[in-house]
Amino acid sequence: MKKLVFDYEMKLSFSSPVTDHRFQLRCIPATGPRQQVVDVEVKIEPEIELETTIDSFDSVVMTGFIPEPHDLFSYSVKGIAFVDNEHIKPEIYKPLYRFNSALTIPGPCIEKMIEMCRIRLSALPIDATPIDQAREVMDEVFHAFTYTPASTTIRTTAEEALAQRKGVCQDYAHVMLSVCRHVGLTARYIAGLLGGEGATHAWVEIYHDSRWIGLDPTHNRMVDDNYITIAHGRDYRDCMLDIGIFSGYNVKQSQWVNASVHEQRL
Repeated sequence: MKKLVFDYEMKLSFSSPVTDHRFQLRCIPATGPRQQVVDVEVKIEPEIELETTIDSFDSVVMTGFIPEPHDLFSYSVKGIAFVDNEHIKPEIYKPLYRFNSALTIPGPCIEKMIEMCRIRLSALPIDATPIDQAREVMDEVFHAFTYTPASTTIRTTAEEALAQRKGVCQDYAHVMLSVCRHVGLTARYIAGLLGGEGATHAWVEIYHDSRWIGLDPTHNRMVDDNYITIAHGRDYRDCMLDIGIFSGYNVKQSQWVNASVHEQRL
């Protein structure tokens, strides 16, 4: 187990004032099967009252409305997560994670990788577990990509990313999800935080023995106690940390994000 202190900030600047700004946030790590989250502090600017609910994927969802003109919107989330991958609690099986989602539908490039992975899986021992199989897929995905910031967008599909063989953590995860689901593995997308300084991270979890086990295809390794889960779903679209609409004329946006996760000795 590790005690991780996290601090996630997002600032959105507008080139001219906007009004009637409605937004939805999924930015709070929640207590779940592999982590306990305490002392969470959320700050929003401009300050408004938030409505908080839990969605169908067990994510904490905050919604708000800012009618007044403003040229900056920001939020920060701070807290502590006790992460323990050695004692992950069981969860009920959900078959929806066996099927294609909007961003993971295979095309020719992914279909070729599916066949390559099937060959690799056929060489495994007969008693190989779903995690053993997933590690083979993860390795195939890792070596198919060159990590390249700004080479894709939040709308890029798994097929599009693999076709250009470059992307970021979201793309690695989407390709791995697509392949896993087509070789018989139950897999879901995870949005979260990784130890250190930088941005948010994305990885994959595989369902095995009534538990979800994490694998990180961007780094070709198993998820350990340095990872904090924020949200999970079928793909990125179920886990968007922030989304919103507003009124304004010819408005341009610029976003700044920083994520900080550091261990505090128990």
